Amino acid sequence: MKKLFAFVIIAAIAMPLFAADGAATYKAKCIACHGADGAKVMPALGVKQLNTPAVKAMGATGLSAIITKGQNKMPAFGGKLSGEEISATAKYVLTLK
Repeated sequence: MKKLFAFVIIAAIAMPLFAADGAATYKAKCIACHGADGAKVMPALGVKQLNTPAVKAMGATGLSAIITKGQNKMPAFGGKLSGEEISATAKYVLTLK
């Protein structure tokens, strides 16, 4: 019982260390099209500004759906990123100013 308790405590402490890093994922997968601050616009490619009130109104759930399934010319990342990575990236996008 003590070993199980110790494992649970260690796991609870270590989990944040292995949590998805939304900023890192954004920089690796999104920055080329959307820019560092989410302000980049490329109409010919359907790239829209991310740091807007309309995007923020979608919330993390709405953004996660778009990241997962894709939209217009944006590719779907559902098969390329884990659900945790997608969620963390969506939350990061909401912080862009």
